[in-house]
Amino acid sequence: MLRDALLAQRGGLIGWVPVCLSIGIGGYFALRFEPTMLMWCALAALSLALLIAAQVASVALRPVCLGLALVCAGAGLAKLETMRMAAPVLGFRYYGPVEGRIVAIDRSSSDAVRLTLDRVRLDRMDAARTPDRVRISLHGDQPIRDWRPGQVLILTAHLSPPAGPAEPGGFDFRRFAWFEGIGAVGYTRTPVLRLSESAQGWALRIFAVRMAISGAVQAHLPGEVGAFAAAVITGDRSGMGQGSLLALRASNLAHLLAISGLHMGLLTGFIFMIVRSGLSLWPALALRLPVKKIAAVCALIAGAGYLLLSGGNVATERAYIMVAVMLIAVLLDRRALTLRGVALAATLVLVLHPEALTGPGFQMSFAATTALVVVFRLLRGVHMGPRWFRPAASVIISSAVAGAATAPFAAAHFNQISHYGLVANLVSVPLMGVLVMPAAVLAACLAPFGLAGAGLWLMGLGLRWILFVAATVAGWDGALSHVKSPGPWVLTCLTLGLMWLILWQGRARLAGGIGILAAAVLWVQAPRPAILVADSGGIIGVMGPEGRSLSSATGDSFVAGIWLENDGGPVAQDVAASRPGLTAVSRGAGVRLGQHQIMLVRGKTALAQMQGCGGADILISNQTKAGPRPCLLLDVATLRKTGAIAIDQDDAGRLTVTTASQITGRRPWNDSAPVVIAPLDKP
Repeated sequence: MLRDALLAQRGGLIGWVPVCLSIGIGGYFALRFEPTMLMWCALAALSLALLIAAQVASVALRPVCLGLALVCAGAGLAKLETMRMAAPVLGFRYYGPVEGRIVAIDRSSSDAVRLTLDRVRLDRMDAARTPDRVRISLHGDQPIRDWRPGQVLILTAHLSPPAGPAEPGGFDFRRFAWFEGIGAVGYTRTPVLRLSESAQGWALRIFAVRMAISGAVQAHLPGEVGAFAAAVITGDRSGMGQGSLLALRASNLAHLLAISGLHMGLLTGFIFMIVRSGLSLWPALALRLPVKKIAAVCALIAGAGYLLLSGGNVATERAYIMVAVMLIAVLLDRRALTLRGVALAATLVLVLHPEALTGPGFQMSFAATTALVVVFRLLRGVHMGPRWFRPAASVIISSAVAGAATAPFAAAHFNQISHYGLVANLVSVPLMGVLVMPAAVLAACLAPFGLAGAGLWLMGLGLRWILFVAATVAGWDGALSHVKSPGPWVLTCLTLGLMWLILWQGRARLAGGIGILAAAVLWVQAPRPAILVADSGGIIGVMGPEGRSLSSATGDSFVAGIWLENDGGPVAQDVAASRPGLTAVSRGAGVRLGQHQIMLVRGKTALAQMQGCGGADILISNQTKAGPRPCLLLDVATLRKTGAIAIDQDDAGRLTVTTASQITGRRPWNDSAPVVIAPLDKP
C-alpha cells in the first residue's frame, strides 16, 4: 500500500525538490551550535550513500533516497553561503573617525537617511579587524544632502556590533547583518564631510545611474508621489516618508512599493504584449516568424534590464527568476505558469541565496505564486461570466487568493493583519497594470528625446490614487488588528502542511490539514514571557491583564516597540509605561513574580545607595560593574554575554530565566558561548 502511494507521486516529484532543500536549510539555521568538520564529513558521506542507494533502490523508494540527499544538500548550501559571507564583525563599541565609500542609501525606521559604507577605515584599527561594511544613520543638521554612490566620506560616529534579538527567540539582526555583509551599525550627529566623488566598478556605476534616475524622477514628481515612482522604477525608497510607508502597510499595499513579482510580471507582460501585438500587425512577419517567441525574448531582455536598474536585490532577483522560467517555457512551447515552474524558480533561489528562506519576502512571494497557480488550475474550464467581466473576475480572485495565502506569513513576521486589504488591492492593483507600469515604459522610451515627463505625469496620476487609497483605507476603523508572535514551529508546521496538501497525490493529501491545524493550535497557545529584560539593562517589561507594562516611558524605544509588537498590542511607549504592574523604586522599578522579587535600578548613584540587593532575588542594573551582590545580578557586563532575557515562573514556583544566547547558540554570526541560568528557587 505504501509502495502504491509512493508510485502515485511520479510526475509531480519536482515540486518536492525545493521542499527538501528548505528542510535542510531551515534545519541548519535552527541549530544552536555550529557543526564540526567531522559532522560535515559524515553528512557528505550520508549524502553519497543516499545517492548510491537511489541507484539500486526500487522505483518507489528511489525518490525517498533522493529527497533525503536533497535535505543534506540544503544544509550544505546554507553552510557554504555562511562561509562565503564571513567577514570581520566589530567586537566592541567604537566612537571616533570613520572613513568609507557609499554603496547603499536608504532610510531607518526613525526616518533618518542611512548610508552603508564599504572600504571602511577606523582610527587605530587593524585592517584585519575592521568590518568590510558599516551602516550609519545620519542625525542632526547635515550640510550635504545629495548623497551619491561612490562618494568617499569621513565622519565621527558611534558604532557597535549588530544587535542580537530584542527578546529570546526573536528576530536575530546579527544573522541578517552577517548575510548582508554588515559588520557594524551606528549613527552620527556631527556633520559628514566628503573626500571624493568617484564611482569605481560596474556595480557602483549602475548604482550611480539608478540614483541619477531616481533624482530625475523625483525632480519631475516632487513629494511622496515622486518618491513612490522612484521606488517602483529604481528600487530607491530613501525618499519615502514613514507616514506613507505605514499607510501602505496598514492597507496591505506595501507590496506595490517593493520591486517584486507583481512589478516584474507587469513589466515583462506589457513588453510581451506590445511586441507580439506589434509584430502581428504585419501579416508577412506574423506568418514567417515565431512572433510569440520573439516577444518572449524581448520580455526577457527587458526584465534583465529592470533587474539591473532596480539594484538586483534578492526580492527582484527572485521575481526575475520566476518570470524567466515562465518565458523560457514559452520558448520551449510549454505551459508558462505551472507548479513545476514555481518549483524550479524556488530551487534556483534557494541554491543562490539559501538564507532567503527565513525571510518574509521569499515566503510570501512563493506562497502567493503557488496559491495562484493551484487556484487557477482548479478554475480551468469554469465559466466566469461574460467576456467583458472575466478580467475583473480574474483580478478579484487573484487579489483574494494572494491576500489569503500571504496573510499568515505577514502576520507572523509583522504581527498585523489588514482587514480591508482586499478592497485596497482591488482598486489599486489594476491601476498598476493598466497605467503605472505602461507609463513607466513610456517614460523610459521617451527619455532619450527629453520627453520622459509625459510618461512620468501619467505614472504620477496612478501613484497619487494609490497613495490616496492607502491613506483612506488605513484610516478606517478596524482597518488593522495585531497578533502575537508565533512560536518557533508554527510556520514550519503551516508550510509543511500546505505543501503536503498541494503536492501529495491521493487521498492522503488531506493529512496536510493536520499540519495546518497544529500550526493554528501552537500559535494560539504560544505563551508570551511574563517579564522581559533588555540587554542594555535599562528597561524591563511585565505582562499584565491590560498588556505589557514598561518600566520607562523613554529610552530603549526600539526594543520596547518590538516587545509590544510581539505581544500583539503595539501602543506608544509612554502608554505602556502608565499601565499597572510595576512598582516605582529609586530610579527604577520593581515587580513581584510569585514569591520572588525582581528589581531594576538605573544609574550609578541609585545603585551605590542600595544595600545588597534591596531584598530582590534578581537585580537588574544598567551599570557595567554592579557586583558582587547576594542575588542573581544582571548588570550590563552580564547582559552583554546573555543578551536579552525572559523570566517566567514554572509550576513548582521557580523562576525560569531564558537568555537570548542560549536560544541562538554559538554560530558564526554570534561568536560567543551561550549562557544558561539555572531556575531560581525561593530560599
